[in-house]
Amino acid sequence: MNYVKEFTKGFIKENPLLVLALGMCPSLAVTTSAINGLGMGAATTFVLVMSNVLIALLKNFIPNKVRIPAFIVIIATFVTIVDLTMNAFLPDLYKALGIFIPLIVVNCIILGRAEAFAQKNNVLASLLDGLGMGLGFTLAIFVVGSIREILGNGSFFDIKFVSENASTVLLFIMPPGAFITLGYIMLLMNKLKSKLN
Repeated sequence: MNYVKEFTKGFIKENPLLVLALGMCPSLAVTTSAINGLGMGAATTFVLVMSNVLIALLKNFIPNKVRIPAFIVIIATFVTIVDLTMNAFLPDLYKALGIFIPLIVVNCIILGRAEAFAQKNNVLASLLDGLGMGLGFTLAIFVVGSIREILGNGSFFDIKFVSENASTVLLFIMPPGAFITLGYIMLLMNKLKSKLN
């Protein structure tokens, strides 16, 4: 197994958001700013890595008939850790992300990687897969949030760089702005992918 390939596939070739179109709900809902995108990406990455590793460790002990419920319990455990930790140490980010932190449990990226990869591969490969896919998702959601914040608010990481009198495009911090931004980024990603192949 090529471990470098397993780690890097999530960045461009199989990026969960931009290529596989997984995790669309939090990507469109919480990316009104760069920090929100980074926070959601980091939370998702943590859950993805930890659940992949634990599922790879326990795969021979989980009966096939209860595989999916067992995966959900494992994933929910790590989501609870993220939820409580973020609430305790990052309350503003926790409030901004809201219900989308607990909804990581049903994020199709997490369950998809558990089902398609972690249950079939060793611990190291599963760790690298989770880390690569998580970082690829984080990068994508961060870029979407950054573009929306810059164009919609005239700021980056809540630091204003446009005067109060200057106009911004309010559309970009509204839901249609998420679709427009993501659509153009996916277009650019497809062009990049076709040049790499």
